[in-house]
Amino acid sequence: MVRVTYGAPRAQKKTRYFKQARGYRGGRSKLWRTVRESLLRAWAYSYRDRRQRKRQFRRLWIIRINAAARMRGMNYSRFIAGLSKAGIDLNRKQLSELAIHDPKAFDGLIEEARGALA
Repeated sequence: MVRVTYGAPRAQKKTRYFKQARGYRGGRSKLWRTVRESLLRAWAYSYRDRRQRKRQFRRLWIIRINAAARMRGMNYSRFIAGLSKAGIDLNRKQLSELAIHDPKAFDGLIEEARGALA
């Protein structure tokens, strides 16, 4: 039976891992076992947080829309219900941008929503 050492591929893999762990504190960037554990955890967190970022932005947009709608005498849920009844298809990101950068257009949307609910 031949003894296999994986010399070059193993060295390349370790080099790849150590490059990714550059900037980590202490042994997290110097010690092979710690580097591997740190990177596995970092990859798990980055996978999870790529999904959480989308949720957090949606929450932010809803908070902004709610605040802008309440300033005009209507709450978020009634506003969204009115828009859907009026057949206006704008996503939360667009509504949030309108509320911040184009208040006149947002006022128009509020009136449309009020008209559809009445």
